[in-house]
Amino acid sequence: MAAVHLQPIAVRDTTAAGLLDMPVSEFRRLVNCGALPPPVTVAQHERWIVGQIEAILSGRADLPTEEFEL
Repeated sequence: MAAVHLQPIAVRDTTAAGLLDMPVSEFRRLVNCGALPPPVTVAQHERWIVGQIEAILSGRADLPTEEFEL
């Protein structure tokens, strides 16, 4: 039987920051100012949907309509 490789669909802030190669504090700052999507709550755990982050980076997601400072 072949091994199944699962791709995470939602990750912790530490993993999301790691995917973007940035410190968690910078990741959280970008979330707080609206440049990155907010987390979802799954059974009292904050998780970021990987597809939403990928969509922003690839230009497939809508940009925020409000002004924000990076």
